[in-house]
Amino acid sequence: MTAARLLEEFPPVTTAEWEAAIARDLKGADYRKKLIWQTDEGIAVKPYYRGEDLANVAGLDSKPGEFPFRRGAQITAGWKIREEIEESVASEANGAACDAVRSGAEEISYSRLKVRGADELEVALAGLNEIGVHFEIADSALIENLLERLSCREHASVCAISTGCDPLADADFTAQVIARTPPGFVPFSIDAARLEEDGANIIEEISLALAAGAEVLAQTAEHGVQADRTVAGISFKFAIGANFFFQIAKLRAFRMLWARVVESFGRTHPTAAARIVARTSRWDKTTYDPHVNILRATSEAVSAAIGGADSIIVAAFDDSYRVPDEASRRLARNTQLLLRHEAMLGRVADPAAGSYYIEVLTDSLAQESWKTFQQIEAGGGFSRLRDEGWVADRLSRSLAVREKAVALRKRVFTGTNLYADPAEQALGTIDFERANEGNRGARMFEQLRLRTERHRMAGGLMPQILLAEIGDEKMRSARSNFAANLFACAGLAAKAQRFESTHEIAATDADLIVLCSSDLEYESLVAELLNEMNSCSRNTPLVVAGNPENSEALKAHGVADFVHLRSNPIELLTKWQNRLGMAD
Repeated sequence: MTAARLLEEFPPVTTAEWEAAIARDLKGADYRKKLIWQTDEGIAVKPYYRGEDLANVAGLDSKPGEFPFRRGAQITAGWKIREEIEESVASEANGAACDAVRSGAEEISYSRLKVRGADELEVALAGLNEIGVHFEIADSALIENLLERLSCREHASVCAISTGCDPLADADFTAQVIARTPPGFVPFSIDAARLEEDGANIIEEISLALAAGAEVLAQTAEHGVQADRTVAGISFKFAIGANFFFQIAKLRAFRMLWARVVESFGRTHPTAAARIVARTSRWDKTTYDPHVNILRATSEAVSAAIGGADSIIVAAFDDSYRVPDEASRRLARNTQLLLRHEAMLGRVADPAAGSYYIEVLTDSLAQESWKTFQQIEAGGGFSRLRDEGWVADRLSRSLAVREKAVALRKRVFTGTNLYADPAEQALGTIDFERANEGNRGARMFEQLRLRTERHRMAGGLMPQILLAEIGDEKMRSARSNFAANLFACAGLAAKAQRFESTHEIAATDADLIVLCSSDLEYESLVAELLNEMNSCSRNTPLVVAGNPENSEALKAHGVADFVHLRSNPIELLTKWQNRLGMAD
């Protein structure tokens, strides 16, 4: 059967027909509330997209490597596998770097090495002449040493050498360096990954990175440096988070807007292409159930690859709470090798092209980010707003929104704020100085778990929490599972047991009783149970699983608390750790 004949078997369905079918299924429910996703960025995501949604999207006919680089900065597919090296001594760092290269890394990032002098620089670069090397910690002395080294023909690198030096720290120095930067040397980096860690949503990441880059272009232009030299001398580092499709669209949108900024300085193709380094996010990594971090990082790496990052760093799964060992570094490295050679993500340039959803999302992020960028420019630019505290204030508000979603478990960290294993212990594996670096979403729940662990290690008795299931079979099981899941987030194990009478519950030894039944049964069950407990002089706290309409009446009977979907888990669990005798 030909393709044409096959398509005849499936007649086209209009958008009006789809909407009519949806309306029937909703049965009068509010369409926007049920099916439109309002994101933190203020983007309204529809339940489906069609070709007609692309009618007003510009630039869809561009190719990879063509201005404005919507579809990637390069004509060909692929990215460089960059590995972070933790060692802080030059000889040890170089040894680790050479081992990583032999195992598949294509670029090296010295993340904690402070190079002191030309001799240490030679040690750090030994054996890496054909490998891109990045020095995350860099000062003017290192940059001068690199300029001097790269000016010598025998040391000229065939791959890019770069640093994490902030181009806005000293405008005069930046202009002087860029004016004499040889090909292959990228002396400055704009760190948008730090913005993400500080709370920035995607629109804020894009717009603030744009504003910082535009300021560098303006400052160097004042010193007589051409825009193409400036663009060649800076890279952008982005953190890739868990919102899969948004992260793909983020990189595509940023490239488009950066090309637009560079164009305003009189340059287009090919110098307007942004050089993007993508790193898996620190913010969404956990210390409990840490192997889930492997799944998180894999998803993020796929987003970065599809989004067209030039270099990708996949952090080791234990990077957030200790110095990664060889096994975890190997897992991180092999994640990229598998994505390239097994998933074949390096075979096709911009595989997201033509996706109705991603193309519309790219355009939406670009439009909203450009509006925010213009606001920043109108306010005096990135540095001025940063120094005045505007940037920090805005990011702190965005961070609060994100953290509230974590606290209420609307933003899920599997194994930490949902489906936690109360028996898991992590206290002995954590480097607290490292674990407390920057912001991480899971930290608030990890602190609850660590408090419970310290109580146990100090010889404290673990509280006996009884989930007393009684009455309605469906409701008692559902509420028991919910309560067990919630208490597990603080490392508190709860034992479920089914009962036929309140007398049996009252006779059971426990430090806390969570009554699990249906709303209709609670008033009579509570009255009976508390009478039974009073008759045998038991003062065990009683918690009700659920949020019944007669909660005030139940409190009057003597119910101590309620556990339900609208509870604030952090406040509730902290409260019960206090009442159950756990030291703060």
